[in-house]
Amino acid sequence: MTAAPVPLAPPAVALRWERREPPLPAAAVLAVGAAVPALATATRERLADGARLGVLADDTTLLVLGAEADLPWADGARYLGHDGELLVPTTARPRPAPALWRTALGAEPGDLCVLVPGHALVAARPAPVGDPQALTPYVRRAER
Repeated sequence: MTAAPVPLAPPAVALRWERREPPLPAAAVLAVGAAVPALATATRERLADGARLGVLADDTTLLVLGAEADLPWADGARYLGHDGELLVPTTARPRPAPALWRTALGAEPGDLCVLVPGHALVAARPAPVGDPQALTPYVRRAER
């Protein structure tokens, strides 16, 4: 299943972000827009090296999930960590509580739920990708 971040509608309670120290351990990496091809390329390389990664992708968004040591790095991508059952930037804490945002976004039990400044994503958790070539369409976006 593919899902794209959607702009957040104005909530009844304002979402605020505060700096988090120490940062959360990384559990995912997210690229939006122009950063997608670089992250797709780095993810293909990690998969070819044997990393087990879950991937959600569409034309404008790439979310890669996995063990911190297996996650790829790419310019413009943002690392995410688990704050309860919500994936958020590793260095930021949403206020009010993360559990409230998951409910407000309509996430069902077991759904993957991502919240970053300006965007949210709710989707089924992806299965690990086995074929690095599955990311070729997202790498090629940069070649156009």
